[in-house]
Amino acid sequence: MNTPESEAKEIVGRVKKRRLALHLTQAELARRAGMPLPTYRRFEQTAQISLHGLLSVASALDALEDFRSLFTSNTWSTMDEMLAESQTKKRVR
Repeated sequence: MNTPESEAKEIVGRVKKRRLALHLTQAELARRAGMPLPTYRRFEQTAQISLHGLLSVASALDALEDFRSLFTSNTWSTMDEMLAESQTKKRVR
């Protein structure tokens, strides 16, 4: 079962993977995100960060667009429609 803690760790893992793929150090990403290095390090170690900080990191990684669909309103008529959409999203990942 997904929990906020497990999801936060997943996000940290994806951010770190993208940072490394771009050959960025923690210090360089922190600079690009406009935050102190200790703040970014704490994020990678504990998954603790403000929403503004997370959006700044996403912007620095050119991934801000990924937040566009967060909490968008869906119009399902039935539970089956909602579950079908959920399964489609899982396959796309």
